[in-house]
Amino acid sequence: MEQYFTTNGNTLDVNLQLQPGSSAAEVKLNPGQEFTAEGGAMIAMSPDITMATTTHKKGSGSIMKGIKRMLGGENFFLNHYTAGKQGGTVWLGAVHAGDMLVKELNGEGLIVQGGSYVASTPGIEIDMNWQGFKSLISKEGLFWLDVRGKGTIIINSFGAIYPIDIDGEYIVDTGHIVAFDESLNFSLTKAGKSWVSSFLGGEGFVCKFRGKGTVWIQSHNTSSFGYSLGPRLKPR
Repeated sequence: MEQYFTTNGNTLDVNLQLQPGSSAAEVKLNPGQEFTAEGGAMIAMSPDITMATTTHKKGSGSIMKGIKRMLGGENFFLNHYTAGKQGGTVWLGAVHAGDMLVKELNGEGLIVQGGSYVASTPGIEIDMNWQGFKSLISKEGLFWLDVRGKGTIIINSFGAIYPIDIDGEYIVDTGHIVAFDESLNFSLTKAGKSWVSSFLGGEGFVCKFRGKGTVWIQSHNTSSFGYSLGPRLKPR
């Protein structure tokens, strides 16, 4: 299955292929157009594409920005791709086998789980978002990414991505959250009627979202997958 996202200006022309299990993003660049991607995300690129590596914006490094991204589950370095006179394409992949989402931001903010950022246009700012001890208790990352600005962002998931539009309240398992609109508030609560039934049922803590906005969820849980795979790995 292929999905095409063709846009203009400070946005990207992206072709998503092999969704949802093994998604890859083909980014098509016009002459002089540029974008930023997570270090290690590039699969292949045209010969007329140049790449520069920094810890923040192109042409300006920031050690603190790099450290913040590492705390949020991302790489210390970012790669900046620029098309030459002939234009070209860059193919991007992700660490986990799963889906990708292309989203246009018009100044609003998006909270993204650590490890899900793939790429963005220069008008997008990425910073660390402190979710406090709610994330610590839920066994998820303490830090998420605060993504905002005007332009295109590409994020990935472990498994397929599903949007859930919320107007009021909705409950989501903590390990299945990929991203959510900053307009939403959330609190940790139990999945069942009692804490005993929640933990015996294998759910434990869940997030109760309140407000109006969208939550993007992934079909697989990274932590659960790691727990099930760990005992089967032979020690070196």
